[in-house]
Amino acid sequence: MNARFDRIGWGRFAGSGERLARAVTIASVSFGRSLLWPLAAIIVGCGVWMLLPLSRGNSTEPVKSDVATVEPAPPGSTAAAVSPIVEAQAPPAAELDRLKISSQTWRRGGLGSKALVTFTLRNDNDYAVKDLEIVCAFTRRDGSHLTDRSRVLADTVTMKSRKTFARIAVGFINVNADQAKCSLVAAQRA
Repeated sequence: MNARFDRIGWGRFAGSGERLARAVTIASVSFGRSLLWPLAAIIVGCGVWMLLPLSRGNSTEPVKSDVATVEPAPPGSTAAAVSPIVEAQAPPAAELDRLKISSQTWRRGGLGSKALVTFTLRNDNDYAVKDLEIVCAFTRRDGSHLTDRSRVLADTVTMKSRKTFARIAVGFINVNADQAKCSLVAAQRA
């Protein structure tokens, strides 16, 4: 092919095109090889990360409390005389059988790592309630348990009424969570 172009003086352009094609091929091979090292480092890093133990917040095992438990004193001791005073200072607990979560939904927020729960609480008691504590259990699609998150809401629900709590941030959840079931754990009389 160079012979044809040599007659009219274009032979040097045909040769330079072949050299350019070889240079592009060599560059693409060396560029591809240079990408192998970062790719290998990413794969090794992900493998090491998968072998690390889970943190306390993401584990499905029960977390032991760091707070020491206090055993009750015998009835004849002086500590038993102090306990009615302490009990008088604490607000009385509300009856949970007349408090009910009538509807609930949840969605992800915060780039998919936080759970936002919307629920309606119905109060059939003859008194208002406050300091509502809810616990939400998150499960996988197959029904296996992942995490529990709890939250105390300082709002008050008046007597014989219902109140909707919209998009309450319960906490960080596992990315595999597919279902949530929230329940009321505690409430105080207002």
